[in-house]
Amino acid sequence: MQKDQTVKGLILALAAFAAYAWSDASVKLLHGTMSAYQAASLGAVFGLIGLPFLMKSGDRWTDVFATTNRPLWLLRFASQAFGTIGSVTAFTHLSMAEAFALIFLLPCFVTIMSVVFLKEKVGINRWSAVVIGFIGVLIVLRPGFRELSIGHVGAVFGGLSGAISIVVFRAMGPSEKNISLYGAGMLGTVLVCGLLAIPDMTVPSATQWLYVAGYGIFAAVAAVFLMYAAAYVPATAIGPIQYSQMLWAVLFGYLVFGDHIDLPMVVGIVLICGSGLLTLRREKVRGTPLPPAVAPNAQGAAMIAPEADDKR
Repeated sequence: MQKDQTVKGLILALAAFAAYAWSDASVKLLHGTMSAYQAASLGAVFGLIGLPFLMKSGDRWTDVFATTNRPLWLLRFASQAFGTIGSVTAFTHLSMAEAFALIFLLPCFVTIMSVVFLKEKVGINRWSAVVIGFIGVLIVLRPGFRELSIGHVGAVFGGLSGAISIVVFRAMGPSEKNISLYGAGMLGTVLVCGLLAIPDMTVPSATQWLYVAGYGIFAAVAAVFLMYAAAYVPATAIGPIQYSQMLWAVLFGYLVFGDHIDLPMVVGIVLICGSGLLTLRREKVRGTPLPPAVAPNAQGAAMIAPEADDKR
């Protein structure tokens, strides 16, 4: 029975991260024909369809606005909005593999922010992972040898937003409801991005509506799958599976978008992913709760939350 539950949980996790990759591919198909603000806002509207499936017994619709810590809830509200803008910008301007590689810096950001804001003790292994991750970034970006774009800034900001979400959850504690965390992110993206989109807002074509709907609905489906996966297997088992998104990125890149990856970028991507996996390997969770599966941003990097007392 336990084995069957584990298999079911891992399959759900694979499906969740596949859905996140399809979500990102959908927004990339817009090819920048719509502002990042408008795409993010409309996508979040479609993403709200996930709310009923994330509600647990005893939850009420008003719990979307309920919280144990209003300032931190508002921080998630804002960080999700700007992180989504960053992610949309990244997938618009970069290849999917390159965008994912930079967004996967999230574990490095979590480690640094945990030390600065949560006063956690971090050992040599996690600091080594941070160094490896940033070396990978330098290899991918090759500053001075290739032109950097707003897409690179957006990808890094997307990863930083996910890290903020994780640190916010850990500061709040496990009493915060999933529906509140998910609602804060979605509502923040709808409202903040919607306001920013007003000056350049356009009426989407039928094709644009299709892509935007795919962007939001696939992300909502992914969040639901991830929540159910977390009910069958521990978060530390789900975490490494998110790197399957890189396989989808390469597949979409070659088959749909005509992307090409050179050898230095492959080396950088391997180092960045290795950095994240090294961080996950240190996950033993000594009394520090992991974020719920719907806590972080649309990249689904929910399961990376370094333990509080890892001194190794």
